[in-house]
Amino acid sequence: MALLRITSPHTQRGGHRTSWVMQMVILATIPGIVVQSWLFGWGTPINLMIACITALLSEAAILAIRRRAVGFFLKDYSALLTAVLLGVALPPSVPWWVTVTAVSFAIIFAKQLYGGLGNNPFNPAMVGYAIVLVSFPAPMSQWLGAQDIVASGNTLSFLQSLHAIFNHLPTIDAYTMATPLDGFKHKDLLDSQTAFSTVPALQAASINSWLWVNLAYLFGGLALLWLRIITWHTPVALLSALFIMAGVFHIFDLSNTATPLFHLTTGAAMFGAFFIATDPVSSCTSNRGKLIYGAGIGILIYIIRSWGGYPDGVAFGVLLMNFAAPLIDYYTQPRTYGHKKAKTGLKIGEDN
Repeated sequence: MALLRITSPHTQRGGHRTSWVMQMVILATIPGIVVQSWLFGWGTPINLMIACITALLSEAAILAIRRRAVGFFLKDYSALLTAVLLGVALPPSVPWWVTVTAVSFAIIFAKQLYGGLGNNPFNPAMVGYAIVLVSFPAPMSQWLGAQDIVASGNTLSFLQSLHAIFNHLPTIDAYTMATPLDGFKHKDLLDSQTAFSTVPALQAASINSWLWVNLAYLFGGLALLWLRIITWHTPVALLSALFIMAGVFHIFDLSNTATPLFHLTTGAAMFGAFFIATDPVSSCTSNRGKLIYGAGIGILIYIIRSWGGYPDGVAFGVLLMNFAAPLIDYYTQPRTYGHKKAKTGLKIGEDN
């Protein structure tokens, strides 16, 4: 008689509970948050506070409507992690209602609508980010100039940051500047970006600022690898694919393409590779699948950056590969003990 084997979920009695994993991922973002706040001002911490409050209220409200144990589910820290990922991804000067829209949409529609943690087919943080990026392109493009490159006396204090976020400074354009990816998109950096020392002062400082931000998130990502919260497959495949794509096109067109180093150290490359693409729910589960999944995101990031309508492509690259993740897992199932190859399409009731 054939048996239907139920593999999960099971009660977890070890130390690596869901709440512990979420807390470690949040802690791993701290180096990046510190550097980002140091370079871009108080906007990032303020965004984080708004995002966390919105996430907890949205999660609690939907759980109450669904008649779930509110306190039990809030303690898994998944809502806070979504808030943190969105808080650091949004521009520091973005109006408060954009942050509230992004976070509430991520929690309500991209997570709870599908049944809560573990059931969402798409990365909630990236769904929320994509929604506001498409809906509000103007405020989503207003990145503050890093404090080490803004003219003396032109940086935003804490009170000015609050005023900019809640009342939107009329002169906010005086505090903003194009990011390196914006410059690449409009070909402003291509004449001299092959050697950072020859880039004009403001552009060089902007590139260096994003370099430090990416290195900080790389440090946090390596901590996650050391703790074995994530595996190396997805981030290495993503960064390798992005590096190879940039390298191949740069070799054949030096004047119109950016270097591989430029693509790895600007925008959300490291943040996306270690903190976004590695989401265990919406990404692939098999090791071979993670390699394909990560490589697909890296290729899409380069395509969107080079020929798409947006400067960075992390959010859309992740969401597009979320579509493909179940299919990739289906064809990359590992071989089970006693079988010569992986079996796919096993039907209920069929004896294996």
